Amino acid sequence: MADTADVFDVIVIGAGPVGVSVAARAARGGLTAAVVEERLAGGECEYYACIPSKALLWPMELAAEVDRMPGLQLRGPIDAAAVLAHRDDTVSHGDDGHVVNAIEKFPATFVRGRGRLAGALRAEVTTPEGGTRALRARHAVVIATGSTPAIPGIPGLREAHPWTNREATSVQQVPKRLAVIGAGPVACEMSQALHSLGAQETTVLVRGDRLLAQAEPFAGELVTRSLRDSGIDVRFGRSAGRVERPIPGGPVTVHTEDGDRIDADEILVGTGRRPAVGDIGLDTIGLRVNGPIEVDASMRATAVNDGWLYAVGDVNGRNLLTHMGKYQARVCGDVIAARAGGAPDDAPGLRDTADDRGAPQVVFTEPQVSMVGRTESRARADGFTIRAVEHDIGEVPGAMVRGVGYDGRAKLVVDEERRVLLGATFVAPDMADMLHSATIAVNAEVPLDRLWHAVPPFPTVSEIWLRLLEQCGL
Repeated sequence: MADTADVFDVIVIGAGPVGVSVAARAARGGLTAAVVEERLAGGECEYYACIPSKALLWPMELAAEVDRMPGLQLRGPIDAAAVLAHRDDTVSHGDDGHVVNAIEKFPATFVRGRGRLAGALRAEVTTPEGGTRALRARHAVVIATGSTPAIPGIPGLREAHPWTNREATSVQQVPKRLAVIGAGPVACEMSQALHSLGAQETTVLVRGDRLLAQAEPFAGELVTRSLRDSGIDVRFGRSAGRVERPIPGGPVTVHTEDGDRIDADEILVGTGRRPAVGDIGLDTIGLRVNGPIEVDASMRATAVNDGWLYAVGDVNGRNLLTHMGKYQARVCGDVIAARAGGAPDDAPGLRDTADDRGAPQVVFTEPQVSMVGRTESRARADGFTIRAVEHDIGEVPGAMVRGVGYDGRAKLVVDEERRVLLGATFVAPDMADMLHSATIAVNAEVPLDRLWHAVPPFPTVSEIWLRLLEQCGL
């Protein structure tokens, strides 16, 4: 029987920002590509995470900045309806036509439907009309299916239909009472955003003893202080033992393990994410995983001997950040193009190093938490001989002109033997755009003696670099 499959050099399953980036890079290398997506092209980040969450957070941050400046104090509450309308504009009102058009201009072929593996170098797509389309790849199949929110096994929680980042970022009616379970970026960002938009009674339950446990301790402390100062009730060492929602869509009650009770209109869960590996056909190639698809530094799945299967972004579990997934995608696309052309694919420029040396991350709370590389505790655990230095950001002249109460803290983690940065953390308002300088220093392993000659302009907050480097003996 003749093979009726449509043939491409590369098949990408998943059209989030990571899958789209793989296709773009493969097309740049002269390959043909098919990109398969069941939902909105552009993925979670564009419609339910990074973009809409920042559209909801920025008004809060701007209002705080205005309130710090004498003579510009904000009058009245934030107009939630206007903010939500702007949020809808930022996500193109759920229309993915612009992303589909971009894919087709690479050029690549966009295939709408649910994609799954159907054997080596093969995939099948169930179309919206219920039909099936067979695809075959000459060189590679790339899994870019992302991740899904992790819902804890708390009795009654799933039955209560809790909000995840999807519902929180696409909210149409802000609840007056909000219960939040979690201590990571989603819990911190969305509790603060929704509180600023009208969730007057917001309660955050934290199982551990601090927020943002993967960051330097002072980051969680400063965010906690900000949340509490705004009226958010943050409770540490508290776990939800049972959740009740007798009427679908009605009020929800959270019973904590220590006997407390929280009544709310909605409950938001921000307790991490899991790789989306269910029902994507991995069993058709003998691969059975319940967690991340393990990959090497070129994004090739290590469990597939002949090297045609790749996994990029959240689904490989290396780094659950959009920008790092896109970085992996560029590595992956270049490797596939190199292999297809018969060139060696083991050059340093075709391998992922940023995941190991220093992935930047920003938590867009007020204050913002910007960090890259290793924390002090992680560096020590990894066996480095380090020196850690800290300084109050509010003490530099550039901070003083930003208004009354502009403050924060910065920290560098230094490899004492090589005299290079292993990590950096900046916690203060509007810190996100200052992080890239630290990312360059960490990933390029710029010697401190050379970094000292990168002079920050006066008077800016970036002069915090001088104070930190002076503490390093420069």
